[in-house]
Amino acid sequence: MRTIWYWFYNLSFIPFAKVLLYFAQLFYPKIKTGLKGRRKLFENLIIDLAGVDRKKEMVWFHSASMGEFEQAKPIIERIKKEKNVNVIVTFFSPSGYTNSLKYPFADVIAYFPFDTTFATKRFLNLVRPNLAIFMRYDIWPNMIWQLEHKSIPCVIVDATMRKKTPRKWMIAKSFHKSLFSCFTKILTVSENDSQNFTEFDLDTNKITAVGDTRFDRVYQKSLEAKQKKLFKDDFFKGKKVFVLGSSWESDEEVLLPALLKLMKNDNRVITIIVPHEPTLLHVEYLENQLLGKYETIRFSLLNNYKDERIIIIDSIGVLLTLYYYADVAYVGGSFKQGIHNVLEPAVYGIPVVFGPKHENSQEALVMVKNGGGITVANKREAYRVLRNLFSDEKLRLQKGQICADYVRANIGATEKILQEIYQIL
Repeated sequence: MRTIWYWFYNLSFIPFAKVLLYFAQLFYPKIKTGLKGRRKLFENLIIDLAGVDRKKEMVWFHSASMGEFEQAKPIIERIKKEKNVNVIVTFFSPSGYTNSLKYPFADVIAYFPFDTTFATKRFLNLVRPNLAIFMRYDIWPNMIWQLEHKSIPCVIVDATMRKKTPRKWMIAKSFHKSLFSCFTKILTVSENDSQNFTEFDLDTNKITAVGDTRFDRVYQKSLEAKQKKLFKDDFFKGKKVFVLGSSWESDEEVLLPALLKLMKNDNRVITIIVPHEPTLLHVEYLENQLLGKYETIRFSLLNNYKDERIIIIDSIGVLLTLYYYADVAYVGGSFKQGIHNVLEPAVYGIPVVFGPKHENSQEALVMVKNGGGITVANKREAYRVLRNLFSDEKLRLQKGQICADYVRANIGATEKILQEIYQIL
């Protein structure tokens, strides 16, 4: 059956995908950047691999983008510390690739090749990995089939599988079985995910629930964040801080009116707005929205701070550290297509608020069930929830403690994953 899927994939999907990408690059700059970056993929690989000690084993980590790579980092850093190996890291997306070029624990950083038979064979012949590790879900058929053909062990880490998913539908189930059966190990985030993988008629010895490295990563980064000094020690003395994190316009349309009303009734509240994409255009949009209501200041101009009650972040890479200063946080994306990382604020022991579209996050669902996460559906609910949290310290601390306990109870996945990896290496 796998042979049938191989020919179907290569004679139908691959040609269609090539045509689609060619036209899509005309409208989507990220796709154009990704295509351009892959033109010299193999030339760059040859150069980069020339400086690698081939006497060491080569461990390959692949992530779709930055979010998945953050989950790989605890594993990579432990392996580099404990084993004398080379590490190559690849990305599908240009944002993941360009933002990780200076990552010090990788010996080689590259794009993932186009998933053609020729490109995957050439990539594996050049890299010669002893082990391939795929983070979460970004697996590609030709690459997986080639890894099995070459008898190279491969593992999925932080794997998830919903009970109801199109991947289990009739023909799709057969196709995905042909992929999952190639893996040496499938390391899932929960027992439920493991059970859902067994429905593909896989060898149960391949599937093990070990937890989610996102908990380890946010805990590790929270410890580092406490050492950073984005603000002076007494900057927020006597204030209550609300962080509106990873916000899209759809989030801001609901939260900003509620915040303005809250700030009017409580002059101790300070708001930090962290747009998901802090472009100049979006920062100016926020400033215009708030004009005549409250004075704002950009984070880059904080040296000129004069008690403005709204701080707009116009840079990237500081959100997790900003949550450290918060009394309450909102996580964006949940009025758009799906919520962003709720663990980043939860690790600091603060209540986490978000919108209705959070089904994509198992952590958000658990936090709501536990009582630490709070959903809001509109402006009125947002104001009511924020007013309660900022006026009732006992309630705020109680819900924050629930969030902190949830994160700490799930730390330790990295250790279990390493035990599995070391058995293969």
